Amino acid sequence: MDAWHLSKRLAAVADFVPDGARMADIGSDHAYLPANLLLNKHISFAIAGEVAPGPLANVETEIQRHRLSDVLMPRLANGLAAIKTSDLIDTVVIAGMGGRLICQILTDGELDKFRYHRLVLQPNIDTDLVRAWLAENSYHLVDEAVVADDGHYYEILVAEPGNVTYSLQELKFGPYNLTEPSPAWLEKWQREVVRIRHIMNKLESAGQTESEAYQEYGKEVQTIMEAIAYASM
Repeated sequence: MDAWHLSKRLAAVADFVPDGARMADIGSDHAYLPANLLLNKHISFAIAGEVAPGPLANVETEIQRHRLSDVLMPRLANGLAAIKTSDLIDTVVIAGMGGRLICQILTDGELDKFRYHRLVLQPNIDTDLVRAWLAENSYHLVDEAVVADDGHYYEILVAEPGNVTYSLQELKFGPYNLTEPSPAWLEKWQREVVRIRHIMNKLESAGQTESEAYQEYGKEVQTIMEAIAYASM
């Protein structure tokens, strides 16, 4: 992967960045995403934020390689502290982190005081926590996607300012996924059912069908199957 050839995951994230955006990519790694969007003239300006000097050096190398120093700024900072008011950032991307960390970055960024036009978030785990954070902090989802890439399933959340309340089912599976399920979303949860049932079979073999763990796994399978059935209506 490089700035000209993004992974399937990052390409999917890029699709949700608006044309002409002024974007901040938090935890940018090699800055492949903002560099790609700038090279393709999809956005007008970008900040690549990193919390450690090593990854920031990778960003700086990428900027020099593609001669993007006028439009791609490397910033050494913790989370959204990489953004200055004068940057006029309207779109924030946080991709490839755990959901809890993404929530912490958003909280520390004081989004209750400054609202960004769009958040594009790609948590590796705990996606439900991110959906809950958005709803609790006056952001609502405007789109979602699930992408299969190199044997993993990645969820992408796209949010803009607005008030909303989600059900427990929507928090776990995604309101857009439930109404417009993609093949990748269905496959992700079908595989999860197979994985859980495999564990349950092992517990059955060990005579643990009355255990709390077995009962909880059974409830989880039921929850997933109900969501798949709802999405298939």
